[in-house]
Amino acid sequence: MKSKMITSALFKFSNIGTLLSGLLVSYMLVNGLIGVDIKGYETIPFSASVGLYILCVILSLTSNKFHEKFNYKQKLKLLRSMDRESSRLASSARKHLFQPYNQKLKKVIDTKNEIVDSYFRGEKSYLKEKITEQTLKLALAYVRLVVNYCMRAKDLKQADVGEIMERINMNARKMSFAKDPHTADDIKKVIEMDENLISRLKNERVELERINAKLEYMEGTVSMFKHQILSNVESEEMLEKLETAVNEVSALDTVLQERQKNRMRM
Repeated sequence: MKSKMITSALFKFSNIGTLLSGLLVSYMLVNGLIGVDIKGYETIPFSASVGLYILCVILSLTSNKFHEKFNYKQKLKLLRSMDRESSRLASSARKHLFQPYNQKLKKVIDTKNEIVDSYFRGEKSYLKEKITEQTLKLALAYVRLVVNYCMRAKDLKQADVGEIMERINMNARKMSFAKDPHTADDIKKVIEMDENLISRLKNERVELERINAKLEYMEGTVSMFKHQILSNVESEEMLEKLETAVNEVSALDTVLQERQKNRMRM
């Protein structure tokens, strides 16, 4: 950030203007275009011009107004970057989603776009800026969450609990007829593994149902905030709710990503 600020000060329009003006006057002095004889001191005007430019840069870097303007521009860049990233992720995510979730995702992104457009077109304020930023974070987190949710739901849909139950029953019968204790013990371990698998699948399905309900809650939250921000009724309470919503979605996304990694290792 400091390097960007220094670069901004170096290329600030007024500072560059001061440097160019100084160099132009120096050139005119050295070439006798102003009528002042500075023979033997030709380097002084140029050095003075550069020195004045450096002074202007230093004054910019110590100016509160410059800092505020720089930070504001950086924030606008960040918001535009987040806006583009959320739209890009949403576009690439559609191939992973069930059709109903494609429609839901489109609605969330459309709503996000209205909030962002309202911010860039309307009167700026710190509160509206923070709400827009949190909305973009929420949209990004929602896209990642809904993709992970649908991918895991597809995996669970392919898991046939009935087939596993049949395997458990078949192995239970084998174990009852097994005469060798070691064979019976091995079959018992296989049965326990299948029972644990069924338990895990059931737990994950219950968890996915909760996450689905949370996704619906987040969709409603974004829609509600759109109506509030377009009506200029944003508040600190609204910002707090958005921050909480972002944290909840991010936490759920982390859980699903971890489960996905564990499944791939298995």
